Amino acid sequence: MNVARPPISTAQIRNVAIIAHVDHGKTTLVDQLLYQSGQFRNAELDKLAGGQHGLILDSDDLERERGITIFSKNCAVRYTSQAGEEYRINLIDTPGHADFGGEVERVLGMASGTILMVDAFEGPMPQTRFVLEKSLQYGLRPIVVVNKVDRPDARPLEVVDEVFDLLVDLDAPDEVLDFPTIFASAKEGWGTHDLEDPSQTLQPLFETILSYVPSPETGLESKPLRLQITTLDYSDYVGRIAIGRIREGVVRKRQNVVVINREGEASQRQVGQVLAFDGLGRVEVEQIDAGDLCALVGLEPIEIGDTVTDPSCLEPLPAVTIDQPTLHMTFRVSDGPFSGRDGKFVTSRQISERLQKELRSNVALQVAPGETQEQFRVSGRGLMHLGILIENMRREGFELCVGKPQVIYREVEGQKCEPIEQLVIDCPSECQSAVMALLGDRRANMTKLSQRQPGSGSTDGGFVHMEFTIPARSLMGLRSRMLNATQGQAIMHHTLIAYEPVRGTVPSRSSGVLIAHESGMATAYALDALYDRGEFFVRPGDQVYEGQIVGENCRAGDLVVNVVKGKKLTNIRAAGKDDNSQVRPVREMSLEACLEYIEEDELVEITPSTIRMRKILLIEADRRRASRRANNS
Repeated sequence: MNVARPPISTAQIRNVAIIAHVDHGKTTLVDQLLYQSGQFRNAELDKLAGGQHGLILDSDDLERERGITIFSKNCAVRYTSQAGEEYRINLIDTPGHADFGGEVERVLGMASGTILMVDAFEGPMPQTRFVLEKSLQYGLRPIVVVNKVDRPDARPLEVVDEVFDLLVDLDAPDEVLDFPTIFASAKEGWGTHDLEDPSQTLQPLFETILSYVPSPETGLESKPLRLQITTLDYSDYVGRIAIGRIREGVVRKRQNVVVINREGEASQRQVGQVLAFDGLGRVEVEQIDAGDLCALVGLEPIEIGDTVTDPSCLEPLPAVTIDQPTLHMTFRVSDGPFSGRDGKFVTSRQISERLQKELRSNVALQVAPGETQEQFRVSGRGLMHLGILIENMRREGFELCVGKPQVIYREVEGQKCEPIEQLVIDCPSECQSAVMALLGDRRANMTKLSQRQPGSGSTDGGFVHMEFTIPARSLMGLRSRMLNATQGQAIMHHTLIAYEPVRGTVPSRSSGVLIAHESGMATAYALDALYDRGEFFVRPGDQVYEGQIVGENCRAGDLVVNVVKGKKLTNIRAAGKDDNSQVRPVREMSLEACLEYIEEDELVEITPSTIRMRKILLIEADRRRASRRANNS
């Protein structure tokens, strides 16, 4: 680490968070700001992006695979203004998916302003409303960037009006309603204030940030140190690194400080190293003043939400408010016949330690003991939020089973209430009837219906924009059915809006499952004999065990089948052609698809190499006895 960084005054610092709905172009815009800052060589950034041009900050494997931002990250960009003054812009890239809203909530306090990105065709979407509402609670004024204006179906001027209407709906103050607008193509790397006056670079956005986003308040350096930890990083060399924005005072190397945790307990520490953000990395400095972002080494143990203060001022900063989880599921030890074959970590102690480690940085997650010592009740903000945790554990070598996701009910004024989400669907006009039929029995209420005509350069037909309020439990398994009903043409997004009284029952899985009768290797001969029984999740050659779910029954009710049966061979060859086995194409089931598919008496078994579904009770006789007891009671 170098101990050198160009000196910059507090008035030349800008702290900006980039917020948007998923896939509206946040990370792509950050890439272009880095490329056009002149701070790096393009080849250097391409190397950081894994050999491709773009996605520099999406460094996690899952982020690259799924094409979404999961974790909030920050970097610093040096920019020389048109007046010749050098500024440092601290950029905070946030996730766009509703399930990772906790990442957005905890980092907004580091910013002094926001860049709100909106797709030039889709306009404001559910997560746009969520992140914008959170930023307004922090008093942050947005710069609206209408992205992808070069799309043939773009409607940028209408989108600006929709953003204005959304701000009015959120009771934004008058000064926020007078927001600056940039029409941009983040992919092509240009932005302009006026579509009739094109630009070749993002300089208009840089200049707007300098003029519209306020610099940190000056004069706070003389006060006692106070900062709140909003992000944690880890280094094999120095251990845990605490990141936050200095509210007041100055932090120096080897300074004695007090760390106050969320329970109010105070403990003495000494700052080992002070790291400042510079470009995509961090450099070691002697001190950082109020208003800037910093990373501190040597404060372990320390957690997100802790306050670092001067010993003369033991007043903690207000705790970061995080919305409560809406979904929970049971994590438990895998007790199937194949347990321990793939995973390195299989015990309840190891699973518990991993979940406790996750709690240190995943502020929207909650973990509680389950019904037995081998079970844990894990609560999160959505199916993808928990699915990402499970996928990370799987890749780390864990083996476990998880139960059906369940919504978390609340008692509001003596009435049982459930989470209600805003569901937004955009689809071609000819698919509208299929969408309405699918949502008809899922307790969904339509709140808005509008036609969106494509731009003049598009050859597509018109789109229908539909908004619904729907119970969160009705969304289980909806995405796959929606894609099937619309031939993959529907775009669906949702986010939590409120808790309301329970709306009644919703349909469960209509078809039963095919359950393996005995353990062994699935054969083409057996699967061919069961060709008309349903759709299979296993291929010939896969190892299965008794009680494993191997397919979906074409009728209601579960069916026990033998998928390991082999063809009896003789020394007599029949005349004519040999019988060629015909096996249905297997249905590929992702982790999230499995979690949505299972019922309450089923589990998803996760190992480093395989994802299986199974019954909780593996033996058929046990399942029959349990069913009789349930019916008698």
